[in-house]
Amino acid sequence: MTKDDIRNHAFSMPLHNPAYPRPPFRFVDREYFIISYETDIEALRAVVPEPLKVDNAIVHYEFIRMPDSSGFGDYTESGQVISVLDEQGRKANYTHSMYLDDEGPIAGGREIWGFPKKLASPRLSIDGKDTLLGTLDYGTQRIATGTMGYKYRPLDAAAEQHKLADTPNYLLKVIPHVDGSVRICELVRFFLRDVQVTGAWEGPAALELHPHALASVADLPVRKVIGARHVVANLTLDVGEVAHDYLASVDPMKLVVNQ
Repeated sequence: MTKDDIRNHAFSMPLHNPAYPRPPFRFVDREYFIISYETDIEALRAVVPEPLKVDNAIVHYEFIRMPDSSGFGDYTESGQVISVLDEQGRKANYTHSMYLDDEGPIAGGREIWGFPKKLASPRLSIDGKDTLLGTLDYGTQRIATGTMGYKYRPLDAAAEQHKLADTPNYLLKVIPHVDGSVRICELVRFFLRDVQVTGAWEGPAALELHPHALASVADLPVRKVIGARHVVANLTLDVGEVAHDYLASVDPMKLVVNQ
C-alpha cells in the first residue's frame, strides 16, 4: 500500500474496514423524548466551554430512538443538552453527555463531530398503555428514568421543526496525540438539515437521575421539571464546522501530558 493509497482512501478507522461510512447521515422516524428541567446554574457554568455562555439554568434530558439511520442502523441514545448563547448571541444547544448502544455511531460521532458518546444501554418505549418511558442503564445500574403521558397534548409541529432545523448545535471535540497530549481541541458547530416533523406532543413528565462514577448525569441535578415533549421527525445530520480552535494560539511545546 503506497502513501498515495493511504492518503486517497483514509477517512476513518480501521482503514480497510471502517466502523462507519462517510457522512451525511439520514434519519427516518427519529423519535425524541425530551424532558426540560432546572438545575444549579453554577454546575452548568463549570461544564459549558467558552466562548459559549450559559443562557439560563435549563437542561434538556433526551431519550432518542433511531430505528432507521443510513450507515448507522438501528440504535438508541440518551443524554443531556444545555441551553447556551453562542458568540453571535444566538440561542443554541451544547451537548454535554450522550450514551448509546451501537459501535458505529459511537465511533463516528466522536471522530467526526466530537459528540461526547459512551457505551451504555438506553431504552425508549411505551410502558403499560399510557406512558412514554425512557431509561438509561450503565452496566447493571439504572442512572436515568423519564416518564411522560403518551401523546397527551398535541404541539405545533411547525414550531418544533423550526427548533430542530434553525438552532445551532455545539460540541467540544477532543482527540489526543500519540504521546497522550491533546492533538485536536475544537468547538464544533453543526445543524440538522432537511427536517420534517411528522408528530409532536407534550404532557406531564417526571425525571429521576442517579449518581454514577463513570456516567455522571446526576452532576446536573434535577431541581424542577419544567415540561416535556415527544417529537417524531425525519432529518439529516450534516457535517460540522470548527467554530473555535482552542489550540490555535497555544505554543505546542506547552502542551504537556497531565500526570
